[in-house]
Amino acid sequence: MASNMRIGGLASGMDIDQIVTDLMKAERIPLDKLTQKKQFLEWQRDDYREMNTSLLELDTQIFDGVFKQGSYAKKTISVSDPAALGVKNINSTVDFSGTVQVDTLAKAATMFSKASSTINTTDKLVAQGITAQTLTIKAIGKDGKLDQGVPIEITADDTIGTLIDKINKSTGVNAYFDEQKGTLSIIAKNTGDVAGTAEIELSPSGNAGDFWTAMNMHSDNIAASTDVSAGGPFGSVGANAALTYNGMPIERFSNTFTINGVEFNLKQENTGNVNFSSSTDTDAILDTIVKFVDKYNSVIEKVKNELEEKRYRDFQPLTTEQKDAMNEKDIERWEEKARSGTLKGDTILSGALNKMRMDLSTAVEGVTGATQLAELGITTSSNYLEGGKLVIDEDKLKAAITADPNGVYELFAKDGSSSATDGLARRLRDTIKDTMNNIETRAGKSYSVNNTFTLGRNLDSIDDQIIRFEDRLLQVEDRYWRQFTAMEKAIQRSNEQAMFMSQQFGSGM
Repeated sequence: MASNMRIGGLASGMDIDQIVTDLMKAERIPLDKLTQKKQFLEWQRDDYREMNTSLLELDTQIFDGVFKQGSYAKKTISVSDPAALGVKNINSTVDFSGTVQVDTLAKAATMFSKASSTINTTDKLVAQGITAQTLTIKAIGKDGKLDQGVPIEITADDTIGTLIDKINKSTGVNAYFDEQKGTLSIIAKNTGDVAGTAEIELSPSGNAGDFWTAMNMHSDNIAASTDVSAGGPFGSVGANAALTYNGMPIERFSNTFTINGVEFNLKQENTGNVNFSSSTDTDAILDTIVKFVDKYNSVIEKVKNELEEKRYRDFQPLTTEQKDAMNEKDIERWEEKARSGTLKGDTILSGALNKMRMDLSTAVEGVTGATQLAELGITTSSNYLEGGKLVIDEDKLKAAITADPNGVYELFAKDGSSSATDGLARRLRDTIKDTMNNIETRAGKSYSVNNTFTLGRNLDSIDDQIIRFEDRLLQVEDRYWRQFTAMEKAIQRSNEQAMFMSQQFGSGM
């Protein structure tokens, strides 16, 4: 205990506490440098990640824009009778036109009870004579074929309402129970005629306690539609749409279908021809390309600014003590300079910038239309200080889009066997991906563990050094206090001896 006792200058009259504090300031200088280095690496890591965010935004913009075929399939479509026919372009990059005569609309199969039941909506089904059972409902699918059937369980807790909900959510039919009449109706969710069989099949049926028997339902819609007893028929068969397309009679099981990348929606029967035609929506395609160029230019500018940002080495990150001695505005101005230049001259970014410029300036081999951006009216800025930004001649670009929208798509998105035959956007996305991977190797992601990326491992190493140095500082501070305490004790003993001698001499006199 005595060795840990600290004496603060009672004997010497010196401010030992302040002396030790001043001595420790000098001892802490290497620690402050470690802390500053750690702060700079954290800023650098965050700035790398911010660059990855910008690159990801560019990649997403490319994928959703100039890389997507649908971006070049934007059409202005005219239809002579919109009440009878709807036409929508899906992925056709060429203009189209033609005629459609809607002879018969596709219809969905139906079924309904041939007599009222005694089932009510409030009581559970098992309490009304329905046994717990598994119903199977087969129905026509979107492909025009009968599906394999969806099993529906009737449990002890089911009412007619809960069972109808199960049927409507899980099967290819919609069911409705009329509470007042006690009757059930069913309609297929999809239209069309399944050749040689029914479009709706229900089982089991025919035994006491079977649900369909209690509902007075036929086993399928064909049986229901051919029952002409009193009140019948009790259903209808599905029907395909019949139409004449460009003079050729065809059938489709749905009123909505696609031919050569164009979606047709039959709305009502019409005895005459409905004319339709399309033209390229040049402005919409132009807007897509302009958005890509704008985003590319903003990323190029950001990368260039990071590479050229000045590094102020005289402005190191502030320590806690330094911040305590400054006002907020001074701290903000200082740290703006201290954080500047974290990525100055970075090889990953400079390499990416050069590669992206090359991606867009090298001709695409094997395309049938334009082989370079310049042929579309997109050139590199003549101002070298702009770092390779793109400039658009909108009139020339519009003309290229109007003349060959599919050629423009191919220039950007062609899937070749090598970089030389890949489209410009495909090349650019590959470069962005490689760059982001390189940045992640160095700076990780927001959720990355430090030991999985380079800067993180450096930060862990600095943390270890800081911990060791802080332990050493505790030992140094303790040593200073032991030395000053020993000095104080020595002075105190000397003072005591002097007093004793003075008392002895005084008593002798």
